[in-house]
Amino acid sequence: MKLLIVSATICAVVALTTSTATKARNGTVVRPLTGKQCPRGWIKQFKQCFLYVSHALSWARAQRNCAQLKANLASVHSIMQYQFIQKLIFHATHANEEAWLGASDAQETGYWFWSDGTQFNYSDWCPGQPNNDYFTRERCLQINSSEKKCWDNKSCTNLLPSVCVKNIESFLGHSKA
Repeated sequence: MKLLIVSATICAVVALTTSTATKARNGTVVRPLTGKQCPRGWIKQFKQCFLYVSHALSWARAQRNCAQLKANLASVHSIMQYQFIQKLIFHATHANEEAWLGASDAQETGYWFWSDGTQFNYSDWCPGQPNNDYFTRERCLQINSSEKKCWDNKSCTNLLPSVCVKNIESFLGHSKA
């Protein structure tokens, strides 16, 4: 009888876990957690979980992919965060690959904002960037540009890998609005 109860309990937990998992466009499966940790594939840093998405997408599709994971394209507020994201990319690719972050000035030229709504209070633009040229339509932020590994504004339709981020609490259903 005890074996039957244990088997039924395990089946119920597996069914519950499977039914509440979310699947993103890139195939990443995110399951609910019971502790303050990041799910498989995500890396914990600064009380946040980061995910490098190697599949090249336009900026808008990359943001939508992150949103399907209940995340955003990553924002950067310090040199330490930027260096962490660069290391995350290097660890995944063994190179300093260019990638999308969550900044854009698509709404108004020269007014940069993060897609997660946080203040744009740190930058590491390459010399002469952002160039804000109306005709180039370069409205989205790409990192690891040139040998300096700095930021450049690029056309949002370019296809690049990206970095998603979310607070650990949001994986647990305790997101602070």
